[in-house]
Amino acid sequence: KLEGLKTIAVTTNGINLTRLLPRLKEAGLNVINISLDTLVPAKFEFIVRRKALLTSFRCLLYLQVNCVVMRGFNEDEVLDFVDFTKDLPLDVRFIEYMPFDGKYCCLEILLAQK
Repeated sequence: KLEGLKTIAVTTNGINLTRLLPRLKEAGLNVINISLDTLVPAKFEFIVRRKALLTSFRCLLYLQVNCVVMRGFNEDEVLDFVDFTKDLPLDVRFIEYMPFDGKYCCLEILLAQK
């Protein structure tokens, strides 16, 4: 722990969170940003590119869920996210999908979505 720091945060997709959380909390972690773009297990596995289980997010820390909304993939889940999180002590941020190819924005993808 470093003196003077009020917040120590991590952003994660949650895959290893259950295993790492005790050590992270000991180190002073007090905020977790979860990248969770879907509540559908098969879509989650597609995004993280491995077999994975959605982690339980009840871990006694301040939680924030970031959800990138993508047309044709998960825009039908926005109300599911609201329902899933309405009674949990966390904030959900819906983020617009910004396609990038390396260090350049894929303008043709952006224009096709308009």
